[in-house]
Amino acid sequence: MEAKAQVRYLRMSPMKARRVVDLIRGKSTAEALDTLRFAPQAASEPVLKLVESAIANARVKADQAGERFDERELVVSAAFVDEGPTMKRFQPRAQGRAFQIKKRTSHVTVVVAPVNK
Repeated sequence: MEAKAQVRYLRMSPMKARRVVDLIRGKSTAEALDTLRFAPQAASEPVLKLVESAIANARVKADQAGERFDERELVVSAAFVDEGPTMKRFQPRAQGRAFQIKKRTSHVTVVVAPVNK
């Protein structure tokens, strides 16, 4: 039984978030959590919380279905980052000009599922 967790409107550019998500795709959840705890990137903290949330969602789904749950059997079956809306801000520049700053957001999705044996 697979479980999904999403974070929407994460204030981080999708390119930076994808670097971290690519590290955990296809790994077991224990290995993914260890990787994220020690990754130096700023995006690793929200992705770590997201993987923990997906594991908790899987536990709840298993309890509701009356199935056996073992966290060690779960793997990150899918993880992807989509682009969210971009906030546009303006920075004043010399001689009355304005410079546009794009503050990008991301939608991150993590799906965990048991290993197929």
